[in-house]
Amino acid sequence: MSVWSIALSPFLPPWAIVALAAVALAITVVLVWRRVRGAWLRALAFALLILGLCDPNLVQENRRPLKDIVALVVDRSASQDIGERPGQTDKARDEVKARLNALGDVDLRVVETSRQESDTEGTKLFSALRGALSDAPPERVGGAIMITDGDVHDIPGTAAALGFYAPLHALITGHEGERQRRIELIEAPRYGIVGKDQVIALRVLDSADHGEPVRLTVRRDGATIDETDAKVGERINVEAPIDHAGPNVIELEVAPVEGELATDSNRAVVNIEGVRDKLHVLLVSGKPHPGERMWRNLLKSDPNVDLVHFTILRPPEKGGDGTPINELSLIAFPVADLFGRKIKDFDLIIFDRYAQQSILPYAYLDNIANYVRDGGALLMAEGPEFSTPDGLYYSPLGAIAPAEPTGEDVEAPFQAKVSEEGLRHPVTRGLAGLDAKSGDGEWGRWFRLIGARATGGETVMNGPDDKPLLMLSRVDKGRVGLLLSDQMWLWARGYDGGGPYLDLLRRLAHWLMKEPELEEEALRASAKGHDVTVERQSASGAERETDLVAPDGTRTKLTMTAEAPGLSRAHVAVDRYGLYRAEDGQHVALVSVGPDNPLEMQDVVSTPEKLRPIAEATGGTVHRLATAGGGVAIPRVVSLNPGPSYGGSDYIGIKRTGSSELIGARSTSLASGFFGLAFLLGAVVAAWLAEGGRLRRGGN
Repeated sequence: MSVWSIALSPFLPPWAIVALAAVALAITVVLVWRRVRGAWLRALAFALLILGLCDPNLVQENRRPLKDIVALVVDRSASQDIGERPGQTDKARDEVKARLNALGDVDLRVVETSRQESDTEGTKLFSALRGALSDAPPERVGGAIMITDGDVHDIPGTAAALGFYAPLHALITGHEGERQRRIELIEAPRYGIVGKDQVIALRVLDSADHGEPVRLTVRRDGATIDETDAKVGERINVEAPIDHAGPNVIELEVAPVEGELATDSNRAVVNIEGVRDKLHVLLVSGKPHPGERMWRNLLKSDPNVDLVHFTILRPPEKGGDGTPINELSLIAFPVADLFGRKIKDFDLIIFDRYAQQSILPYAYLDNIANYVRDGGALLMAEGPEFSTPDGLYYSPLGAIAPAEPTGEDVEAPFQAKVSEEGLRHPVTRGLAGLDAKSGDGEWGRWFRLIGARATGGETVMNGPDDKPLLMLSRVDKGRVGLLLSDQMWLWARGYDGGGPYLDLLRRLAHWLMKEPELEEEALRASAKGHDVTVERQSASGAERETDLVAPDGTRTKLTMTAEAPGLSRAHVAVDRYGLYRAEDGQHVALVSVGPDNPLEMQDVVSTPEKLRPIAEATGGTVHRLATAGGGVAIPRVVSLNPGPSYGGSDYIGIKRTGSSELIGARSTSLASGFFGLAFLLGAVVAAWLAEGGRLRRGGN
């Protein structure tokens, strides 16, 4: 294809040529006004002179036509998997590609969005469009076509933001009049204090509300805690009790409705991390001894522990020296408050080498026993007093103690050993220096063991001859720990190499206070990206068949691999986001994969209205693909010259840009050479002759 044009290559700067032209024009005006003969010939000479200074060239360009660039963006977000939309999308994509290719001279660029990206960030079709046209000159873009359900989350505010001047068309999947019921979270706390309620604010939305009440179910960690009727569109405040530290998974679910598109949006999940405000610990030491400082230092070193510590410096039976009553203690011992009205304020009570000394009446010890049965935690760290008639076993606390004294105390060096059951128990499993096969530890020796016979609970550590050393017991709703030695302080001071006292005592305290990670029988699930890890903990060592249930109800049998005694894990790669449930027939663990409430699934009703404003601003159109009869109607694709509109009721248009590229050019100067000089000299001579003739007549 040849294109002819004239190009100027001036010998002087533009301002100089303009100045000369202005002078020539002024002279010409004066000559014409004075009616000088040959004025027009002089004007022609001036014009030819200025034209020669501009050096005009006749240019012949050989150009190759370029194809018009058209982008086809296919929405593959999660909402596009609903109902007939996948089939509609595939059919429209194939048909539009075929029709565009049939036009000829079209550079078609097809881009399909990522479902994984849409799950986390919503549907971003315009980001995909910009990527497809990133290297395309704007003048070559003939248009863009989107196949989507219309739920797009990155629509620009103006057509100019697209970066090209061509029509944008949208082909909408789905059907008109679709219905969806969903939960919209208004306020969702991320953290909550254990033992207190957190308020979750929400509203139920329905695209086809008929005014009927909606049943709302609230679950915590899989267990139903509330059911109520809600009105569509009204704010609802749900009080979620935070029962334990760590993740508290709160599910909010509304009943599905007939004809609903998808039930994923009927459920919302809120992960609330339970944190303890302060751990209130009561430590009562029956007498000063080397291990007392260990307990105090351990508990005071944790800023989250609020410690109340009393040491009985002088028991009543050692009186008689005339010391006044008001000088027998550093501060008054408020037994009525601590063991009466305020006993339930404590998360853990520790008796350290305490014996009955008429300090605490049996009524208060009864209160402690009831406190444990109602869900409290008690640790008894015993010394020789346990084997005497004044020991705690012969008080009301004996009814909840997991062992009874035998009087056969050991006063000789020995090494603590983890029992077979303790190797699987989370309190003692994997302690530093522990041999996981034999239960022996590379730990320092102790020199006293209180003789006792187990009456219940579990023995997780033994002394010489497999005598119980550390016992754990569940009593109704509460828990009791029994340490049958007062020699733990030797580990704290590093004697004979020391031992893992800090880790052991913290685990023990956390188990007593029911921290989920220390449960003997537990099922846990966690997620990182699309990888789900299911962990089963079993101190009994019993094997159970474990399944992973996907959000759509699909059940996958897991192969659990032993990682340590009493601990097995399975790793699974999942292909969609949502709430997964691990089950072993006795325990249930929940894990939310991906965002708690994906933006993509919040509103899945197909709509042409979101894309209509920007499409019409570019001269494009919006068409629904589904017909009244259930088929798919794809509009014709035609080529159109530039104009204000590029579509109609049954067709969509692609702009013909007329773009081309230069493959060769030839330039011929029009003002230089023989012909240019001849024209200029001819004009000068003609003007001279005309002027000369006028002078001769004037002389006659």
